[in-house]
Formats: sequence, structure tokens, C-alpha cells
Amino acid sequence: MKCQRCPKQATLHITEVLGEDRYEEVHLCEECAKKYLLEPQKKSAVAKTAAAADSGEELEASLPGPVCDVCGISYIEFRNHGRFGCANDYEAFKAELLPLLESIHGDVRHLGKTPRRLPRSQGAQVELVTLRRRLQQLVTEENYEEAARVRDRIKELENS
Repeated sequence: MKCQRCPKQATLHITEVLGEDRYEEVHLCEECAKKYLLEPQKKSAVAKTAAAADSGEELEASLPGPVCDVCGISYIEFRNHGRFGCANDYEAFKAELLPLLESIHGDVRHLGKTPRRLPRSQGAQVELVTLRRRLQQLVTEENYEEAARVRDRIKELENS
């Protein structure tokens, strides 16, 4: 079978799933396959890219994309390798990363989780720290009745 972009023999046969019961098969030689894999995901059809190759345009020149000023990595390189070149890449590729993060995580901001036993307010947290110190002091002094009251108050604060 011949390559769909040039007269060479096709060595790679790629099947892309476009949706339910929709598939796109591409038959390419080694060189054309490398160019094809560097194309962004937004390609509409193989026919368009084949027409661009037939008209003599360089595919890589028509796919500029953002490039990091610090390390020089392009977004296409990041997408293919899955790794950034430096910490500055988060800002350099921000426009491309935000939709990606939103699709993966459902949001673009990490909110995290809070422990169940964490007090709801800062006042309660300060009181807890104070009571724990007081409890330690009471146990050292062997004042167990007062220590039991402080312990119960700590449990109240932790459970509320």
C-alpha cells in the first residue's frame, strides 16, 4: 500500500477513533508519519493535510505554536513527550494548558481537601492548641480531674 502523502511505501497504518462508530484510517510512510504525529489535534481531515503536502507547504512551518522563551521547548514537543523543559513553561503554554487541565480535573484551580477533624474557625484552633498544652501541664502536675475536663473539652471541639 502506498503512503497517502507521497509515492513511498506506507509502513504505518494509524486508525483514529473520531466518535461512535466513526473511524479514520491513515496509511503513511515513516517520514510522513513523523510529520503527521507532530500535527495538532485540531486537524479536520487527512485530505486537508494531504492537500497541504501536495501544494509544497512545509507542515512544520504551518504549525508554529507557542515556544518557551527560557528553555526553547515548543508546545508540540511538550504534548509529544509529556514533560516540560522548565518551570516557565506553565506560563508560556497557559492558554493551551487551561482547557487541558479543565478536561482532566474538572477545574483549573486546585482546592484540596481539609481534614474532618480540623476545627472550623481559627478561634477554635487556637483554643485547641491552648487546651492541649494545658492538658499536658495538668498531667505533669498529676491533676487528673482537671485534665479529664480539659480532655473532654478538646474532644468537643474536635467533633464540632
